[in-house]
Amino acid sequence: MDYHRLGSTGLKVSRLALGCMSYGDPTSPNAHPWALDDNEAQPFFRQAVELGVTFWDTANVYQQGTSEELVGHAIIRYSRRDDIVLATKVHGKMHDGPGGQGLSRKAILEQIDASLARLGTDYTDLYQIHRFDPATPVEETMEALHDIVKAGKVRYIGASSMYAWQFAKLQHAAERGGWTRFVSMQNQYNLLRRQDERELMAMCGDMGVGLVPYSPQGKGRLARPWGEQSHRSSSDKVVQAFDSPYDEPVVNAVQQVAAARGATMAQIALAWVLHNPLVSAPIVGATKPHHLPEAVAALDLHLTDDEIGTLEEPYTQHGPSWY
Repeated sequence: MDYHRLGSTGLKVSRLALGCMSYGDPTSPNAHPWALDDNEAQPFFRQAVELGVTFWDTANVYQQGTSEELVGHAIIRYSRRDDIVLATKVHGKMHDGPGGQGLSRKAILEQIDASLARLGTDYTDLYQIHRFDPATPVEETMEALHDIVKAGKVRYIGASSMYAWQFAKLQHAAERGGWTRFVSMQNQYNLLRRQDERELMAMCGDMGVGLVPYSPQGKGRLARPWGEQSHRSSSDKVVQAFDSPYDEPVVNAVQQVAAARGATMAQIALAWVLHNPLVSAPIVGATKPHHLPEAVAALDLHLTDDEIGTLEEPYTQHGPSWY
């Protein structure tokens, strides 16, 4: 496993991050029905440690907090807290009270403590705002995040999918206030969704903000020929809403390059994301035994300029797509 700095920070992370949205109690409120429970999920954490994938990403809203609980259990079972770069998020609705959602000071202070309790730790390495909160002044959000960094509960802060102007507004508020700035951006980035390249990603590169993109394989659509379905894609409304008629030529191009290289489609899609120098660590999910080893093998797959051209040529700009 390769380890790279997260953006311009001194923090080194594994070149791949384990995405934990697929783990947690599938019977909890608003849970993904395809989520893996504790017994089903634990082998993937063990496999991640064995492969050197030590950057783990979850969120408070994933299966109503039970994903965080599973992650905490896995750290105790298979690793040491100091060996894992642990990331979680805040913004989504956890309850109806005033601190149950959003990025107000009350919500941030309440939700970091709740996340740490579920994770079984006294700090998280990367605390990310899951979305922009138009109902809260950016100064309130950034000062609250700064305060939990100074309190020792958070080492670094990051953001996730939003418009470039929103991210710029948050960073500017932090700079004016003398507060901690974001070091990472978790946006959706894959061959099917490239709308962030021109503005958000370019700005992150200029700021030294590392990218930790989710869905590098386009919700699995880039991992199988056009029209094939998985359990998730046949039942997940988010995946079904993600689909676009513009995507078929891109999927076909991935299949073409994969066949020529003797690689899987998932590896080709991931290798394309990895070739972008702004990307610190793509987030990969794992629900089957071959998923993580296949993703790690893609680290050694270097695409030629001709292959990159073949993959990029069919793309049609559309979006944004933040889920």
